[in-house]
Amino acid sequence: MSMTGHWSLGVLLSLALSVGAHGAEVQLVTGDDYAPLTGKSLAGAGVLSEVVQAAFAQSGMPSSLAWQPWKRGYLMTHRGEYDATFPYIRAEQRERDFLYSASLYVSEQHLFSRADDALELEQLAHSGRLRLCHPLGWQLPGDLQAQVEQGLLIRHSPPGLAECAQLLLLGRDDLFVADLLLGRYALLATGAPLQRFHISRSVLGRQTMHLIVPRSRAGAEALIERFNQGLATLRASGDYQRLIDSILTDDALAEVQPPEKVR
Repeated sequence: MSMTGHWSLGVLLSLALSVGAHGAEVQLVTGDDYAPLTGKSLAGAGVLSEVVQAAFAQSGMPSSLAWQPWKRGYLMTHRGEYDATFPYIRAEQRERDFLYSASLYVSEQHLFSRADDALELEQLAHSGRLRLCHPLGWQLPGDLQAQVEQGLLIRHSPPGLAECAQLLLLGRDDLFVADLLLGRYALLATGAPLQRFHISRSVLGRQTMHLIVPRSRAGAEALIERFNQGLATLRASGDYQRLIDSILTDDALAEVQPPEKVR
């Protein structure tokens, strides 16, 4: 067989391994109640759902999106029942099990409290046993996790961030921590004026969010490479920035709906 024949076989093998584990489509899974990044009721299923599927489309790879509770979707992806999941930040254990795409979004973490009891990061250790709301399954920044373990913060974990904002408004929790954009959406969803809340001036940290593919998946590296190529094309065309900008408009903010009554 000629060298050209070997190259052709290699290309075909790479393409075959890059497609979804269950057929021609890349099988994606994400979780609900993460507005405006992901959500069943959001336009396009959330801006990062749009970004991820558009990036695969740019690489000529059709995809389908399923919804699972966050922990279940993560474990099912790890077991190979889905090809990839998103959006996830970097974590030591996770990096041993998954390959990470290029960054989908840069998250800027802030504290959210009531305006009449405004909190900044440097005050937390000296403010008594504050009630911290952080959704079930969400990873806390290291400094705050240490304060929870030391008993300086009392963590309460409802299903989503919208509940945290509502509990903050009701005075049943003292603060929550979230990405600036996610936190603003949660505050708006309460229906209360933003002036009733305080967003910290201090930034707890910045983290990149990614699509992740299990290392055990056949063709995992090829799948990540093709996704990254599509994402780069999306950025170069300006379409990525247009999608991100679309969730910052007044019209988009006006469409934020209040959550169901907190029990």
